[in-house]
Amino acid sequence: MKQVVVNEQNEIIWHKERSEITSEDIYRVSALWVENSKGEVLLGLRSFLKHNSPGRWWSAVAGTIDEGESYEENIYKEAQEEIGLTGEKFELWELLRVKWEWNYFVQWYTLVLDRDISEFIKEEWQVEEIRWFTREELKNLIEKSPGIFTANLATYIASRVK
Repeated sequence: MKQVVVNEQNEIIWHKERSEITSEDIYRVSALWVENSKGEVLLGLRSFLKHNSPGRWWSAVAGTIDEGESYEENIYKEAQEEIGLTGEKFELWELLRVKWEWNYFVQWYTLVLDRDISEFIKEEWQVEEIRWFTREELKNLIEKSPGIFTANLATYIASRVK
C-alpha cells in the first residue's frame, strides 16, 4: 500500500511506496495517547523488526496513513491491529509537525481507558511489549535514559507529563 506524502500545508501531493519514502518527504501519522484514570500512560515497545526506531518505547498505537485513508480511519485500524482495541471512542487531540531524521505530521488522539495489560492483544510484529507507566517513572526515565524512547517521544512526553 502506498503512503500519503504531503507538503508543508499538510496537503496531499502524491503517494509513494513505504520503501521509497526519503527524509525529504513529509508523510502523515496518526497516534493514540492512552491514559488510565490513575494518570498512568500506556506505551508500546516497538518491534525489533521495525525499520524506524526498533526496540524503543513509543505510543502504544500509531501508524502511517495509507493512500485513501484519513487520520481517523487509520487510528481506529491501528488500535485494533496493534493492541486489539475495539469499541472505544477516541478524542481528537492535536496535530503536530515533526522534523527530525524523518518528517511528518502526526495527528494525536486521546483516550482514558481502565484496562489491565493482560486484556490487550498485541500484534507481535508491531509491538514487543505494552506497559502502563506512572508519570513519575516517565519523568525519571526521560531524565536518566531518554534513548529508550523514540527520538521525538521523550520531548513530547516531557511536555505532557508534569
